[in-house]
Amino acid sequence: MSEIPTTMTVVEITEAGSPEVLRAGKSEVPRPGFDEVLIEVHAAGVNRPDVMQRMGMYPPPHGVSPIPGLEIAGLVVAVGSGVLSVHIGDSVCALVPGGGYADYCVASVNTCLPIPQGFSMLEAAAIPETFFTVWSNVFDRGRLAEGEHLLVHGGTSGIGTTAIQLAKAFGAAVSVTAGTDQKCEFCCELGADLAINYNTQDFVEEIQTDTGGRGVDVILDMVGGEYFPRNLKSLALDGRLIQIALMKGVKSDMNLLAIMLKRLTITGSTLRPRSIEEKMAIRDALLANVWPLFEQRHVKPIVYETYPLIEAYKAHKTMESSEHIGNLVLTVR
Repeated sequence: MSEIPTTMTVVEITEAGSPEVLRAGKSEVPRPGFDEVLIEVHAAGVNRPDVMQRMGMYPPPHGVSPIPGLEIAGLVVAVGSGVLSVHIGDSVCALVPGGGYADYCVASVNTCLPIPQGFSMLEAAAIPETFFTVWSNVFDRGRLAEGEHLLVHGGTSGIGTTAIQLAKAFGAAVSVTAGTDQKCEFCCELGADLAINYNTQDFVEEIQTDTGGRGVDVILDMVGGEYFPRNLKSLALDGRLIQIALMKGVKSDMNLLAIMLKRLTITGSTLRPRSIEEKMAIRDALLANVWPLFEQRHVKPIVYETYPLIEAYKAHKTMESSEHIGNLVLTVR
């Protein structure tokens, strides 16, 4: 293994703004602290929170690197004190609170996972953010169970393609919304039972027709805004609405009577600010429940396109265009 340099290439946010504010720069290679490892990054995932951070709408938590990037895959090249479960030379993917768009990145050992057998670094880099998010929200908070029905808004996003696969793997029916007929077709090929083109169809009407007026048990929503009252109409008795993003706005009308009459649960979360202990619990659940699915190739991350690290701005342009299906990944080595 090559010697660790003192400086590294990173992608910096020079100011809040368009994708062009992402510029290649130099920074010191970080050192791992207690319970941390230093990872030589081979690939880094690109996610919607990175775009929001670039726009000045999602600042990193206190003490976290201002360099964007929430998921990485690579080789462990140094370990801090207290690290016993991961060793120098191990191939890992990791959920990180920031710093992923770089040659090297520090990660908590408690959010590192082994790269699934047969997976490339590129594939592994597209696992942590989406799979942590979907497991935590759909299965922990949403309590999706075998035989229930899940509706996912944004079925071809990284979150959406992950949610389709996991829900089907655990025996749920899945409906999705997407913006084109081509995307709807892809969702069905991936396993969705019903795909609704939100530009030409009313998802409330389609869900009511498909379920015979019953509605769905769980909705995973990244849209917010005017989708909120429509989601309430689409839920069955004892349904659960999970809000994980607000692409169409933070405010909406709320029919409190509908919530009471249907006994609905409304919840949501963000992943980045959660404690290491909470993230560790999600990691352990993924290792127990999802890693076997990876090994059997029943589930996999969908990688749409890759870009060199220094062309991260191109990945952000693609994400903002919403033309992609699945995940975008930066190649570092």
